[in-house]
Amino acid sequence: MINSIKDSILAKSAELYPEIVRLRRHFHRYPELSYRETETSKFICRWLADNGIPFRNNIAGTGIVAEVAGEKGGGCTVAVRAEMDALPVTETNAVRYASVNSGIMHACGHDAHMAMAMGAAIVIKSIAGSTGGKALFIFQPGEEKSPGGAKMMIDAGAFGNTKPDIIIATHNLPGLKAGEAGYCAGSYLASCDEIYITLTGKGGHAAIPHLTTDQIYIASKLVTLLREKMASHVKANNQPTVLGIGKISGEGATNIIPDKVEIAGTFRTFDNNWRREGIELIKEIASECAAEHRVAINVSIEAGYPVLVNDEQLACRAVKLSEQLLGKENVRILDTRMASDDFSFYSALAPTLYYRTGMEQTTAGGELRKLHTSEFDIDENGMETGVANMSWLMFNFMSRIISFNKS
Repeated sequence: MINSIKDSILAKSAELYPEIVRLRRHFHRYPELSYRETETSKFICRWLADNGIPFRNNIAGTGIVAEVAGEKGGGCTVAVRAEMDALPVTETNAVRYASVNSGIMHACGHDAHMAMAMGAAIVIKSIAGSTGGKALFIFQPGEEKSPGGAKMMIDAGAFGNTKPDIIIATHNLPGLKAGEAGYCAGSYLASCDEIYITLTGKGGHAAIPHLTTDQIYIASKLVTLLREKMASHVKANNQPTVLGIGKISGEGATNIIPDKVEIAGTFRTFDNNWRREGIELIKEIASECAAEHRVAINVSIEAGYPVLVNDEQLACRAVKLSEQLLGKENVRILDTRMASDDFSFYSALAPTLYYRTGMEQTTAGGELRKLHTSEFDIDENGMETGVANMSWLMFNFMSRIISFNKS
């Protein structure tokens, strides 16, 4: 029976491939920013209705949860998450499906993630007579922007009385080719907190800096101090950490030293204790700098996403299942990454698995098309394998063909 189901999933995924490509290109052409995914949500709802898949919508704004029930008794409730939001990036790709929404682009592959989840819903529906349990399909807003659509969906009671036993998600990864899948058991993605620092002092004419507190200079010194002291602590304590400053803004001019300079960045780590201590260290360094230069420095930390931890037992089961479907040569064991994802919030509800689907594409010059860049794109062939692998994992966990201990 297992081989028959596997063959059915592969055949159905191949049959659906043109539709999956159509869906992905539609989403890519009409991207919407975090928490503004109104038209995207309406499109998904119409598609679900047309395909006879029940759903609830308007959850946490634009969120949707669709359901496909197995027809046999027993089994698990398995949810899969797909993100709907795009990024504030201007696309430079000369493709027919390029974004028509100025300054907005699906530069992270969420368009493909939605299309694959929709394809998997059809596949699971086609084999519902062979499994028990339920499949839930989460289409969530705002993965790219704090506080995170996952948290908002959970707070809004997205699952009602149907609590998932397992929640999974996939994300494309440049470096994995079409037909490949990648897994990492345990801690995989870092926590992520947003840092906002406002430095206020006495501005003035740039020709007489001694009559000012020279906020540009002090901000530059603060950034250097943060980097050096954080690096020293990390080295001494062997804590993988990123303190990245992405923005320094001072509204001065060639001959004007501004009164105020704003600094923004990110703090990422894998250890929750060090996460708290690191934030306090940032505040302490800022306070010392303020006292030394007689300026006001305000540090505001916007709590972001927790460390993303893959349930180890679930990850090991998934590796074996993907090897059965794709072949051992196409399944990769991955290292931890300093990236973050709000999928980590779902771990408070159930065992979770966040894995990678290969869709690598290169530029004409042979360079990888990287996430969050204006030239990002994917090898769409990877979506066929992606739908099959997602459906295969969901079917097995729904039907308990591979036993899973939920404790």
